[in-house]
Amino acid sequence: MKHGSITVRAAWDDEANVWVASSSDIGGLALEAATMEQLEPKILAAIADLLELNEISSDLKEIPVHIMSEHLARVPNPHF
Repeated sequence: MKHGSITVRAAWDDEANVWVASSSDIGGLALEAATMEQLEPKILAAIADLLELNEISSDLKEIPVHIMSEHLARVPNPHF
């Protein structure tokens, strides 16, 4: 865990129609959900479980989790 926080990257998968989340800060985190609203609680629960299972400790009472989402959208080019 870098700098006492965890960064999670979530990207939209067009083929599967789901958000896919993973993190290089905590091994084993791989989740998906139809919406970001559904994904966030799954991420937090999975991280809590992984911290316990991997016996990862921190001096912080609560560990910050940064959820970074990326979604590519397109707009038609009116000049084509």
